[in-house]
Amino acid sequence: MAETLKDVQEQLDNLRQRYTQHLPERVEQVAATWNQWLQGQQTASEEEAISYVSTLHHLTHRLAGSSATFGCNQVYDAARTMEMFCKSILEGSKVLTTQQQVEMGSLLATLRSAAIAQLASVDKVDFPELPLTQPEYPQIIESVSESHDRLIFLVEDDLELAQDLALQISCFGYRVQSFSEFSEFEKALAQTTPAAAIVDVVFPEEKLAGPKTIAAIQQAREQPLPVLFISCRSDLMARLQAVRAGGQAYFSKPIEVGELIDALDHLTARKTTEPYRILAIEDDASLAAYYALTLQKAGMVVDVVTDPLEVMLPLIEFRPDLILMDMYMPGCDGLELAALIRQQPAYVGIPIVFLSRETDFNKQLTAIALGGDDFLTKPIHPHHLIASIIPRVQRSRLLRSLMVCDSLTGLLNHTAVKEQLSTEVKRASRQQTPLAFAMIDIDGFKNVNDNYGHLTGDRVLKSLSRLLQQRLRSTDIKGRYGGEEFAIILPNTDGANALEILDQMRSDFAQVRQQAEGTEFSVTFSCGIATFSNYTDATQLNEAADRALYEAKNQGRNRVVLGEV
Repeated sequence: MAETLKDVQEQLDNLRQRYTQHLPERVEQVAATWNQWLQGQQTASEEEAISYVSTLHHLTHRLAGSSATFGCNQVYDAARTMEMFCKSILEGSKVLTTQQQVEMGSLLATLRSAAIAQLASVDKVDFPELPLTQPEYPQIIESVSESHDRLIFLVEDDLELAQDLALQISCFGYRVQSFSEFSEFEKALAQTTPAAAIVDVVFPEEKLAGPKTIAAIQQAREQPLPVLFISCRSDLMARLQAVRAGGQAYFSKPIEVGELIDALDHLTARKTTEPYRILAIEDDASLAAYYALTLQKAGMVVDVVTDPLEVMLPLIEFRPDLILMDMYMPGCDGLELAALIRQQPAYVGIPIVFLSRETDFNKQLTAIALGGDDFLTKPIHPHHLIASIIPRVQRSRLLRSLMVCDSLTGLLNHTAVKEQLSTEVKRASRQQTPLAFAMIDIDGFKNVNDNYGHLTGDRVLKSLSRLLQQRLRSTDIKGRYGGEEFAIILPNTDGANALEILDQMRSDFAQVRQQAEGTEFSVTFSCGIATFSNYTDATQLNEAADRALYEAKNQGRNRVVLGEV
């Protein structure tokens, strides 16, 4: 994280001080509403009376929740008492008796005194501090290796094989440096630590020279070097020596490049899990800022909505993993908002966690029945808040991946791609940014299945999906559209750039050697591209890319066509 924990604690302390300084203003809001209610009581209709008391109940409820969170205990006690008094009136006749008027005036005076006293003792507020060391939460953002994460050292004395293998590996976005002798390899290793090394087992000087040399190198290193062994030998002794030398995988020649890339991806993948995205819906700006800082401190990304009626755009664009929602808000309470969100299929699976001072167990159950997943009572300790959110987000992401991802390739499925395309078109239209959409179809894929079998066909599909994942940006959206068709959404990319990117990938994919029962063959793909500037509707954009793909097929396949209006 860019900010240190001390920085976050400082921000929380500043937030607490600002909150305390504005306490008198919050109390005066309560007083103003009370005076309006009192003055209009003789002429107010029942509907107006309900509005006054509901507003007063909401203000005192919000004040009780925020003051407890920020450690203002005296204010909390007074606000909580006033909140419960308003609640009793709401559940009663809603017409104040003289005794109730006197009691309300007394409660308001107590609340004012508590706010003034709290303001005078701002430095003595009992505010829960965050620890200055990271607590033992499940790891959200893992560290990235300090090694050159795309650099591969290849040690192979067969120069022709080394050149061919390096070329194929580089097609998947790796940089390969080849060595025919171990002395050159060790000199380079002293200068640079690669992401991994691919080492042959057999060399002219000795049949197990590869594992023996690597074993000696590993003993002299503080951190072991990730190593994959390749060999014409597949006997147990060769494999055993490779394991003893720290080999992570072993591949017999001829090498199935797809399997080799799988192993490299596993060893060198950036271990950066996308930060959890939390949408906080809280009408109290101070509380919203407090929750945001607390969750950001744990490595999460937080978007705050203080007006529940403005929730739809963040839902669409921010794509939260979890919604943290206050139960009582003006204009639209949490129960109504949860029901509204759950009525939309795209958001049925997003966990909703309610935050409230509500202690009525039946109302908590009602909240859960209307679509909530958990109910946390304010004030909530930072550790409890984070610990409650993390496992729910983890389960949510797992379930979402099962629903939206293709099981073979791991890319988005057809439905998810179409939904994402619609979202990105709306974003590009609103922000006036370029957007490209590409459709890819593997040439002659039926012949691959007919000649080599469906398992080989599946490996071809996986090799293309792997190429897309390796070569495209993390912000680009990749999906398997169906069968041998793939779809790519490239935000902030115009037609010329998209054409250059996809054509380079087309050329690289054609050089990948596919394996089937000792036979090598290559496969090509055709691609059609359409851009948002020409088609402002997702359906039109999709159809235009499909027409461009059809044109690429008609022109002879193995080419990329940029569609025209």
